[in-house]
Amino acid sequence: EYDARWAELYSGEAARVTAVLAPLSLSLEHIGSTSVPALVAKPVLDLLAGYEDPSLIPAYVAALSEAGYRHRGEQGIPGREFFRRGTPRAYHLHLTHIGAGFWQDQLLFRNLLRTDPPLRASYAALKRELAARYPRDREAYIEGKGPFIRAALDRARRAE
Repeated sequence: EYDARWAELYSGEAARVTAVLAPLSLSLEHIGSTSVPALVAKPVLDLLAGYEDPSLIPAYVAALSEAGYRHRGEQGIPGREFFRRGTPRAYHLHLTHIGAGFWQDQLLFRNLLRTDPPLRASYAALKRELAARYPRDREAYIEGKGPFIRAALDRARRAE
């Protein structure tokens, strides 16, 4: 179930990442299900980290690694560098160019879920169903959410 402390945990982690990366600059956003009040979620917080200058990616990777994040590469999403931190896993960080498709999609979907209660309820029902069906298969769970997310993004883009 949703935990109101997730917003505080995000704020604390965002401040820590910002301090560790100084003087490098990142735009940080709380994304994923923990960023949507009233939505069920795994207790893993997702940070979307946007950069302006792609030549600094190696410096970001090094600084985030020093901050305890484990770099996992693109993980099948071109233009996104994925990191995770914690044992058990507590944080995911998605490093991407501000304005890239991945950046835009993450923010659009988050904002749709925040502002559309029926969409949020449908997504929560799907997440519960997939979690019951794939309790130990993270990839199948993620893949199962894909069609719902793509359809929501397509509808939102057509409405713009």
